[in-house]
Amino acid sequence: MATLQSLSDLGQNAEAAAPEAPKYVKKVDAQGRAYATGKRKDAVARVWIKPGSGKIVVNGRALEVYFARPVLRMILKQPLGIVSREDQYDITVTVKGGGLSGQAGAVRHGVSKALTYFEPELRGALKKGGFLTRDSRVVERKKYGKKKARRSFQFSKR
Repeated sequence: MATLQSLSDLGQNAEAAAPEAPKYVKKVDAQGRAYATGKRKDAVARVWIKPGSGKIVVNGRALEVYFARPVLRMILKQPLGIVSREDQYDITVTVKGGGLSGQAGAVRHGVSKALTYFEPELRGALKKGGFLTRDSRVVERKKYGKKKARRSFQFSKR
């Protein structure tokens, strides 16, 4: 490293040493699909997206059949709505573990990640919406001497 002679040299060195923002590239497989894994609570979702008509299949069943509650379907479609791509991608999902709410959150996380792999320029909008962050909250384990994780047995003096 060269020694600095003046303040102008310092400015030139700072420009040269400034790290560039990472360049995100499109990640697709041989079939033209983007793959991502989403997680929430105990649920793990494997998500493949490809250009299509907007058909969503979860564990071999239609979205409306697997996620019967409208709230769960709304959660799942949030990332597509943010980037205005509702009917542009076919989505295939296999999801395991947890309950329906955790599975919907896992699918949402997976869809968001897969969208960024397919179209890296969408990353900013999805990150701002908080869809790329894995929600790390999980159920606390039960402790010995307790009825649940924190709930104690009822106390009686007599």
